[in-house]
Amino acid sequence: MSYALEWKPSARSELRSIDVSVRRRILATVDQLAAEPRPTGSVSLTGSPGWRRIRVGGHRVVYEVRDDVLVVLALRVGPRGSVYQHLTD
Repeated sequence: MSYALEWKPSARSELRSIDVSVRRRILATVDQLAAEPRPTGSVSLTGSPGWRRIRVGGHRVVYEVRDDVLVVLALRVGPRGSVYQHLTD
């Protein structure tokens, strides 16, 4: 069973601002989430059911798993220190 991958518009914008080589690694990692949305190394975020994060070098991808519709939605992409700010925006 494969999940569809979707990007929040602000996450796409954040991704475009990242260096091309890092962006490729992030995209490859997110592509793998379609087959396994909860891979080893992903962490559930406290206080946000269904939200997880995965590490890609010094960057993090915060995403939501929607099991009812088989969708993985990328919410935020950015450096470790700032990606968690304003998650509810």
